[in-house]
Amino acid sequence: MSVLLTRRKLITTGLAAAAGASGLGVAAYLAKRYNLIPPDHGGIYGVGETLTYAAHRVLTSGHSLAREFDRSQISKVIPVNGKHPEVDAYQRLLAGGFADWKLTIDGLVDRPSSFSVADLKRFPSHSQITHQACEEGWSFIAEWRGARLSDVLHSVGVQPQAKWVFFFTFDKWWDSLDIPDALHPQTFLAYGMNGQEMPLDHGAPVRLKVARQLGYKSLKYLSRITVTDTMKNIGDGLGSGSPGAGYSWYAGI
Repeated sequence: MSVLLTRRKLITTGLAAAAGASGLGVAAYLAKRYNLIPPDHGGIYGVGETLTYAAHRVLTSGHSLAREFDRSQISKVIPVNGKHPEVDAYQRLLAGGFADWKLTIDGLVDRPSSFSVADLKRFPSHSQITHQACEEGWSFIAEWRGARLSDVLHSVGVQPQAKWVFFFTFDKWWDSLDIPDALHPQTFLAYGMNGQEMPLDHGAPVRLKVARQLGYKSLKYLSRITVTDTMKNIGDGLGSGSPGAGYSWYAGI
């Protein structure tokens, strides 16, 4: 962040935001001043969202890690939440074994690029066994294999003014991460799960895996990534389709 957010600033500004009808405006000011997310709901909920995110940013600024597990703890049953996309573009790629699939990365990067699955596999391969918690109450532990998003972003040269990384999918969903979470070592472009290629209904050929946030941030069926310095010109300007579905933009755990 270009302006340092300290614990003292968080507490004093947060107390002001929580006090009275002007809270939403103060939260919006806090978001703008310290490069935080804007309130994504009205009233106290919007204030709480911004302050929760600010608190997590202070407390996890040292790249704290989500818990990792042993292979013996991998779940025997892995729930599926939704089927793969039925849109023509995805179905054509599926029919060809995803040989023609490309992940485009554009926006505030020095070298806009497109990556095939084979291209992503040329980056250093990493694996992690982490817990995925769904906001609907179910969860599982799985081993994920892929390229760290940080390695891929460094290869295209993210520009200094960048603040957000947006992800778009074949099933017309979209979400975003801030730069610290995008560059976190446990944030993956995952092409493998539990020793196999990514299963179809878990996001084939490549999905995002964000270990430090709830499952809905780990988007499946990726098609494009855009790096930007603002949320304003994408969708409703709240950084995600999640607020419109009743969930918060920030899903830190």
